[in-house]
Amino acid sequence: MPLKAFLLSLALLTGCTSIPDNVEPVQSFDINRFLGQWYEVARLDHSFESGLSNVTATYALRDDQGISVINRGFSAEKEQWSEAIGKAYFVDKNDIGHLKVSFWGPFYSSYVIFELGENYDYAFVSGYSKDYLWLLSRTPQVDPSIMEKFITDANKKGFDTSTLIRVEQE
Repeated sequence: MPLKAFLLSLALLTGCTSIPDNVEPVQSFDINRFLGQWYEVARLDHSFESGLSNVTATYALRDDQGISVINRGFSAEKEQWSEAIGKAYFVDKNDIGHLKVSFWGPFYSSYVIFELGENYDYAFVSGYSKDYLWLLSRTPQVDPSIMEKFITDANKKGFDTSTLIRVEQE
């Protein structure tokens, strides 16, 4: 592989594990408290989740010190469940809410937890850019004050929440 192509590939892969401007990952993060099932309450839409409802994410420890990730959602159009299985690893220290996640081979993307409920009952998450944003909760719905805080905080950080999807959870 020519050096220019290698450097471009490296830059693209590194950029995908970066943190968006004005977004700071949570400190004193405890992965053991984060493990388990989360419901996707709201998101900015993107191709890999478009049209899905009843979306959940389940996290468990892996033998290699990573985290297994199972994302699942229902497509009403196809009348079937869709599932993506991946893996995640901490980008820096394991007490900082910045991970890299992969569902496709060697390609990783940022998973930045920038707000957590005191009891790990909700999480605000972004990707490597402001095109990716999620509100996760331990329950299918959240108190309206959590949704309001999510939208307010995301707007202050520069996310465009005008196209935010509230995920149907039955």
